[in-house]
Amino acid sequence: MFGYILPDKPELKIREYETYRAYYCGLCRAIKKNHGNLPRLTLTYDTAFLALFLSSLAEEPPKFREIRCFLHPLKRRKIITDSEVLGYAADMNVLLSWLNLKDKWKDEQSLPARAGMIALKSAYRGVVKRYPEKSRIIHDRLEELSELEDHKCDSIDEAAEPFARLMEEIICCQPVCNVIRDESILRRIGYHVGKWLYTIDALDDLEKDSKSKSYNPFLYQYHYRGERIEEFRSSIAQDAEFLLIHTLSELAKSFELLEFKRHKEITGNIIYLGMQKKTDTILGRGKYLERPVRSAGNQ
Repeated sequence: MFGYILPDKPELKIREYETYRAYYCGLCRAIKKNHGNLPRLTLTYDTAFLALFLSSLAEEPPKFREIRCFLHPLKRRKIITDSEVLGYAADMNVLLSWLNLKDKWKDEQSLPARAGMIALKSAYRGVVKRYPEKSRIIHDRLEELSELEDHKCDSIDEAAEPFARLMEEIICCQPVCNVIRDESILRRIGYHVGKWLYTIDALDDLEKDSKSKSYNPFLYQYHYRGERIEEFRSSIAQDAEFLLIHTLSELAKSFELLEFKRHKEITGNIIYLGMQKKTDTILGRGKYLERPVRSAGNQ
């Protein structure tokens, strides 16, 4: 359920893309600093978005510096460093990665997933110790999701609810949630991001889940009977598109209520264009929301 939240790179200015990359690379370094080298392999675009998004709202301005990366040793790269938000995103990356591996082990008995759980166990325990209440809430939401999946829930909305609530908790961190109004808006944004992620992942996994007979809410809600998956996908495309576009629309409404300190055009690119482009790709279509990202405001 990871790797879907990306910018629409061709629509970013060069300096905007460099800033986005500085967060991605900075998050990679933060994971190394907090948890060691091995957990860096779990870095996702989704938590890079989390770091960028929360930093764009935080009072603390980001600090940049240039380093040489072992993957790109010939050219110095700009990264974000020494940020409380970045450290939080690094911890959430490890937490979500370990829980994702646990889910794969449970559902598929995947040996690579089991090995990954063992490798991340120490880092995971460290995150749980730092955020005991948040970790408990996230664990409870995943237990709710697991129960719905075990009972073959035939409602996409109902199945997506625990993960949407989970993302509410992930996206709401101190010191960004410093007043009740900010927390309320952020929780709404986290909810809609989570609902979109769960839904787009289920739609993307239709073929794989139909072959492996794994749980997928689309297969149960629309009574899949073993027909060609292309025909089934075509028959549900209109409903799936409505659900995904409606979720993105609600996300955009909450996004407009926030007061950004920086990077609004980059985060706007991801929400208005990047997530829409990913939606179109999974749906097999090529259209965009008719909303100009450049109207988003200050960077």
